[in-house]
Amino acid sequence: MQPKARTNRTALTDFISLGLVETENLQPMVFVLFLFAYLVTVGGNLSILAAILVEPKLHTPMYFFLGNLSVLDIGCITVTVPAMLGRLLSHKRTVPYAGCLSQLFFFHLLAGMDCFLLTAMAYDRFLAICRPLTYSTRMSQTVQRILVAVSWACAFTNALTHTIALTTLNFCGPNEVNHFYCDLPQLFQLSCSSTQLNELLLFGMSFIMAGTPMVLIISSYIHVAAAVLRIRSVEGRKKAFSTCGSHLTVVCLFYGTGMFNYMRLGSEEASDKDKGVGVFNTIINPMLNPLIYSLRNSDVQGALWRVLVGRRSLA
Repeated sequence: MQPKARTNRTALTDFISLGLVETENLQPMVFVLFLFAYLVTVGGNLSILAAILVEPKLHTPMYFFLGNLSVLDIGCITVTVPAMLGRLLSHKRTVPYAGCLSQLFFFHLLAGMDCFLLTAMAYDRFLAICRPLTYSTRMSQTVQRILVAVSWACAFTNALTHTIALTTLNFCGPNEVNHFYCDLPQLFQLSCSSTQLNELLLFGMSFIMAGTPMVLIISSYIHVAAAVLRIRSVEGRKKAFSTCGSHLTVVCLFYGTGMFNYMRLGSEEASDKDKGVGVFNTIINPMLNPLIYSLRNSDVQGALWRVLVGRRSLA
């Protein structure tokens, strides 16, 4: 590790990632498990994406957003896991300072996009169930694209804000990141300058990025629940709830782990727990999402089967 001579902002040119486990005997097993999880996640989400693209019955707003979610899941796991697998394979744990910032930026970009996309999906369910007569106009292709574009813009602003704010901190040692990817809470612990403003910024932005969408999602589903309960047919109620159940499961998993990680201010004791939360955020959730959305959805199951056997629906 060499000090930078031409800058006074950081004295480090790289960090050392301690990874998920430090015991060498366990690292081969971790490599195999994470490689398997990566392949399953990418394969599962690509299958969902292919089914949506080739099946005409799935060319609806709900599946347009689901396709975008699959792309995000692939991106989220790709930002973190391949780099960790490379370090396990090469036995080199160093992460360049610029590489760490890049990983942090793209991770927060994709995670922020997830927040807004899940909100757009809740809004879609609200319109489909509570405003069915105006659904086609209120959720036109133009509206769908605007929602996705605004989501990307907000997520980009959030990620860029955190990345720029991190560059104002001084890092002069130690340089061991107690995680398997670069994230703000762990980097704050390594700064030799005050992180109070950065932590307040993280708390505030997390409240905006997670709190506002959560309020909108809850509001949407309160209206949805009220509308569904007014349906006299038991079969109709069951069908309406089934279209929302998968989305609600994904929302609970995503926000539950996200709030644990970012809605609390620095606690060094929680770093090992953060690794478990990180596994959920970057691996378990993206891997489960294709299963959750296809398990109780006959349309997706049928489309996936037709993709696998190479036949398209005539409908």
